[in-house]
Amino acid sequence: MNDMNNTQFAERNAAVSTAPALTILLAAPRGFCAGVDRAVQIVELALQKYGAPVYVRHEIVHNRYVVDSLRQKGAIFVEELDEIPETDAPVVFSAHGVPKSVPENARKRNMFFLDATCPLVSKVHVEAERHHSKGLEIILIGHAGHPEVIGTMGQLPQGAVKLVETVAEAEAYKPEDPAKLAYITQTTLSVDDTQEIVDALRNRFPQIVGPRKDDICYATTNRQAAVKNIAPHCDRMIVVGAPNSSNSKRLVEVAIKAGCPQATLLQTAQDIDWTAFRGMKTLGITAGASAPEVLVNEVIAAFAERFDATVETVSTADEDVVFKLPRELRDRD
Repeated sequence: MNDMNNTQFAERNAAVSTAPALTILLAAPRGFCAGVDRAVQIVELALQKYGAPVYVRHEIVHNRYVVDSLRQKGAIFVEELDEIPETDAPVVFSAHGVPKSVPENARKRNMFFLDATCPLVSKVHVEAERHHSKGLEIILIGHAGHPEVIGTMGQLPQGAVKLVETVAEAEAYKPEDPAKLAYITQTTLSVDDTQEIVDALRNRFPQIVGPRKDDICYATTNRQAAVKNIAPHCDRMIVVGAPNSSNSKRLVEVAIKAGCPQATLLQTAQDIDWTAFRGMKTLGITAGASAPEVLVNEVIAAFAERFDATVETVSTADEDVVFKLPRELRDRD
């Protein structure tokens, strides 16, 4: 028995010693941002305070692991309020924000709702209303169909906000009055791509009014900067995130533009196609703003099983942003 154990131990050591060397550059900051952390806390605290079920309109954040974890604790996810029966249970609106019609309908049904909209998205909503009150035509730079875009456009009457997705659309845009024009942006866009669209609009309409501070959120900006920093040094990059996560998909695009030959979006370690990672010496790993750190650790562990891996954290910024919880959940006594 001891001989067999010694043999197995030797085989394991031999496997480790012959495994190809791999340097993993771990981007920082990565993963959860303050808005996502707040949204998840709102659902968890609502479950603790009021008990299950807690209804959540749309995925609270775009991550299957997070949604499934909350579902197991008693959250029920729906796409529209009419899917919710008459109930006294809390209803939570997702971090992406909702059109004004949603809380209006909730009030008509006497629903108890908690708004988990990221405060930085709410800031864009306020900007849109301010521009509209001044009689300005509003351009929203963003991606059609994204919940944040639907929510932002839904702050104003239909047609008051026009969506522009590309430089070509910006160059072809025909305002009613070029002297009365403003723009806002989705918070999770590519910083560089958005700047190109803004530049195109400013070149055509020098009087266009923009936000006092960039609408793209600090977390999106920081995570893209971190990827730009390590991408030129990586043979491959992995972005841990969901396929419907805008900020995660942008990180893949940023990595490729910054010089990484191949970047891949993965939800979990189980999704790794190992044939795509042969022959590499340096792997970059980051995570979208709605991806929990546990998923990053699982990806690292999966590579450590197959490579003689060394992990180096490369930090480009420190984040200490915290957003307040709704009053109903702060006053828990």
